Amino acid sequence: MTDSAHVVLEGLDSIRSDIEDVYKDLHRHPELGLQEHRTAKKAADALRGLGYEVVDGIGATGVIGTLVNGEGPTVMVRADMDALPVLERTGLPYASTVTVTGSGGTEQPVMHACGHDMHVATLIGCARLLAESREAWRGTFVALFQPSEERGDGADAMLADGLTSKAPHLDVVLAQHVLPYPAGYVGTRAGSFLSAADSLRITVHGRGGHGSMPQVTVDPVVLAAMIVVRLQTVVSREVAALTPAVVTVGSIHAGTDPNIIPDRAVIQLNVRTYDDDARSRVLAAVERIVTAECQASGAPVPPEIEKISSFPPTVNDDAVTRRVAEAFAGYFGDDAHTVDVQTASEDMSKIPGAFGVPCTYWGIGGSDPALFATADGVPVGHVPVNHSPHFAPVIQPTLDTGVRALVVASLAWLAD
Repeated sequence: MTDSAHVVLEGLDSIRSDIEDVYKDLHRHPELGLQEHRTAKKAADALRGLGYEVVDGIGATGVIGTLVNGEGPTVMVRADMDALPVLERTGLPYASTVTVTGSGGTEQPVMHACGHDMHVATLIGCARLLAESREAWRGTFVALFQPSEERGDGADAMLADGLTSKAPHLDVVLAQHVLPYPAGYVGTRAGSFLSAADSLRITVHGRGGHGSMPQVTVDPVVLAAMIVVRLQTVVSREVAALTPAVVTVGSIHAGTDPNIIPDRAVIQLNVRTYDDDARSRVLAAVERIVTAECQASGAPVPPEIEKISSFPPTVNDDAVTRRVAEAFAGYFGDDAHTVDVQTASEDMSKIPGAFGVPCTYWGIGGSDPALFATADGVPVGHVPVNHSPHFAPVIQPTLDTGVRALVVASLAWLAD
């Protein structure tokens, strides 16, 4: 495989500036989930120009391109395309100034604050190098560009639109994500890698009234506060110490005036877990606590608990991950690592799940290596993380590393 990887990657020098231009263009023109029409067209046009059989518009904006190159395994590589409603503060010459009109009629800034522009650019680069070096590998390569990962509904949208019937039979699905590690770094992890994530909207009901007469009301603000405090015990007292879990209350809304006790409060929270048992246990504890606190406060009606988004855990197949890790070690040497478990979440695993094939998902570093100048890798300066308005992967060596990682991992199957 290593020889094939070197043959394919010989072409990287000649396409590097093109891929950098693609990345800058995508970063300047971010698009929110299921609105990635420009990004999808750019990916589809690139694949068609390379001889791929392309199907686009899957689940609104999803794209797949298939390149058959003789008998052999079929490898799918997936990249997500969507951006975030974040005002960019990087100061880069190619920074986004895009705004869109939100559902409330207000202008909303949009930014690639999670590196999906990097994912698209590196997959286009990988697809191009494989198309231009067909003598070095055999099999079928499938490039998939997925919409709306941030909302957790993009994979579902593509699958509901018949993705499994529009792609060939697969042997493996691969994906990567840029993370706040030193640029040039690649990191794999077998087993649990990314958490499951469940976001809940909880409405608790009180009895409104005058701020001077709380005795004739049921104050939902106090009720919500008690729920928030009690929820802190779920992880600390109901989950085993070595079982990772996170419960975060990110939003509370109640009332309009300091002298009016409202009749309801809305709490939004997020739960992160890594296995089905912990997930069920934590969600059940949240529901129990909310219900009990409402009863303790004398709420006139039961609470409403609504799941507003849900991401599955990302669990990497042991054998597939070992194969990729060995390929990375052979190619990247000391830059290949075992990465820690991450508390972020993804919907990518729904795709290999629907095809019934194994997958692995790894991380590549995107931060300035000078920020990690200590021997033990501890940052020596502030490192902007994903979803920050200051998040901006250094273009190089991040792009080169991403293209190389996708090529090397794919060839772990296609070069056999």
